[in-house]
Amino acid sequence: MTSDTPQALSPVSRTALSVARVRAYESARPDALFVDPYATAFITAAGVEPAAPRPGLSGLAKGLVAHGILRTRFYDDRLLAAAADGAEQVVLLAAGLDTRAYRLDWPAGTRVFELDLDPVLDFKQKVLDDAGAVPVGHRTALPADLLDPRWPERLVAAGFDPARRSAWLAEGLLVYFTAEEAAGLFTAVAALAAPGSRLLLERGRDVSRTPHDPALAHVTSLWRGGLGPDTHHWLDRHGWTAGLTALDQIADSYGRPLSGPSTGGFIEAVRQHTAD
Repeated sequence: MTSDTPQALSPVSRTALSVARVRAYESARPDALFVDPYATAFITAAGVEPAAPRPGLSGLAKGLVAHGILRTRFYDDRLLAAAADGAEQVVLLAAGLDTRAYRLDWPAGTRVFELDLDPVLDFKQKVLDDAGAVPVGHRTALPADLLDPRWPERLVAAGFDPARRSAWLAEGLLVYFTAEEAAGLFTAVAALAAPGSRLLLERGRDVSRTPHDPALAHVTSLWRGGLGPDTHHWLDRHGWTAGLTALDQIADSYGRPLSGPSTGGFIEAVRQHTAD
């Protein structure tokens, strides 16, 4: 086994393949909300079956697919808006198989930093190289464990400038952290985020109320809950101003109304000061 094979990925890292399946499925739609031209290459290289609608999917499964599609487009839009507004540094925390550095039309001068574990970045790079992918602008892939307190030093050493505004994305990440781990991560982010910097992430959830679905247990069993439903309030108390947009509102705005009620949503927080 080598680090550029999916078998080398940790259980949490392998969830990136599920996200790639969803992105490949959406990209093939004639009315796609986004197009990720590399998502299919990832799942093909991993030997994973493409996602497809099928009878018997649970409400949880359908909800996660819809959530994954909507959040991809929402984060695409908000990251580009942040970059256009002066955030010349974009940091993708636990980037997984994210290809925004390749598929989004970044303003000139934007630097994209992708942080994740070595096996994830190795597998990703091999697939992208085989596909002849070329990043838009400047991309830095940085092997880093976000539970290691030294990752901020490595990011700065790689060229990140804490004195300049930045945009941070924690997509599908916090739910796999404990509350203590999540607080530690965002404390580190806050120390690097200049005033006016932006942070994007999902609305917190109470994972103890997650419906049981045996087909999804390999994912939901890994959920630790992060900062839970208090996430946006926690950010407000720690030097950010957090705005919350409900999932159903986003779905309606993109012409993809949800089939049922949802408590999901996304947070966009703006850094107000550099120290608490």
